[in-house]
Amino acid sequence: MQNEEGQNMDLYIPRKCSATNRLITSKDHASVQINIGHLDENGIYTGHFTTFALCGFVRAQYLVLWFQVLLSNSFGLALY
Repeated sequence: MQNEEGQNMDLYIPRKCSATNRLITSKDHASVQINIGHLDENGIYTGHFTTFALCGFVRAQYLVLWFQVLLSNSFGLALY
């Protein structure tokens, strides 16, 4: 919910899993959020990053590495 000035007034805004689009609830203690930094052509960190959130279901199924590669390729990022 937003007020008249456009500020969020909700106490909790749930995240969505980047791999499955499932809601990550407050009780999903196995979920993780990963920030992947952007590098310039020399390999130096630019100060920008892309955030991925993975739910506990994905981690329990051992699909994390596959989803990381899939998501990084779709955003044009390279995992080292």
